[in-house]
Amino acid sequence: MLGAAIEGRSRASPDKADERSKKARLHLPEGHVSQEAARGGDGGAIVEAAYSPRVELAVRIDKHVLHCPLCTLPFKPPVFQCKAGHLACGCCVALLPFGQCKVCVDDGGFFAPCPALDAVVSSTRIECPNAGCQRYVTYHEVAEHKTACPHAPCHCMEPGCVYVGAPQALAGHLHTIHSVPVRAVQYRKIGQLQLPVSTPRVVLLGEDNHVFLLTVGALGAGMTAVSVVCARARAATRPRFVCKMWVNLEPSQAAAANCSKEDMLLVDMHIRSSSSPGTVAAADEPMFLPVPRMYLVPAATGDGAASMEVRLHIRIDKMSPWSDALA
Repeated sequence: MLGAAIEGRSRASPDKADERSKKARLHLPEGHVSQEAARGGDGGAIVEAAYSPRVELAVRIDKHVLHCPLCTLPFKPPVFQCKAGHLACGCCVALLPFGQCKVCVDDGGFFAPCPALDAVVSSTRIECPNAGCQRYVTYHEVAEHKTACPHAPCHCMEPGCVYVGAPQALAGHLHTIHSVPVRAVQYRKIGQLQLPVSTPRVVLLGEDNHVFLLTVGALGAGMTAVSVVCARARAATRPRFVCKMWVNLEPSQAAAANCSKEDMLLVDMHIRSSSSPGTVAAADEPMFLPVPRMYLVPAATGDGAASMEVRLHIRIDKMSPWSDALA
């Protein structure tokens, strides 16, 4: 009997223990740690912690806090700190003799990683300074992003004009202020343009608002050069578009020159990018379409005076693989 009673108490004790140790959830404001504590033998020790969704704060901070005092560049993880609290970026520590702090060298001030500041540096973001971008970028990556941003400013190429703006704004500026014609183009489709030799520039606006500048210029010996560039600040990056341009010999010209009416001149090229499109002559571009005089056709201008024009066929394609982040 005594053994049975002991056994019964033993079996009942786990239930009572479970009841005594029911967890009390502490509900905290959003963005804080939600803790669960056991009411039991250890007096309420935390047994579980769960983080609520990420919450961002808009704060102001002294810019110098985020810059290495040695090279004055923005901190990038890993950030290092000596025992006295002096900070340095990883690149600067690598250049220090034995990785010792210059200020604390007599006290043996060796640098060690500073994970706390790494977390601050990695989570600090600011809005891209390029007008129209509106992206928030990690602070130490801002300089790199500015040159890769699709909204990085381009310069007006007209003599004496100091305008600077995003490519789309530059297209509007050229059309409104300098009367440069604007033509819409669709990728993977052939467009036909009649380009008067007296009109040296035409803006081509892609269906995704990419801006291209078509330039017509004299090549010498009666030749005309036609070139196209993409207006964007990332001139150093690889091309993102390819282009085919060609002109056909007009039947009357072909008959006069004893040539076939199917004769044509074609160029197939990668489109170069430039932050100052049009600052050089068409013939100075790496690739251009040379058009002999016999391929030009007469056109009547508004005042009735005769002029010559290039009847151009053009097709622009995006290169694959395409990424909007790299566009």
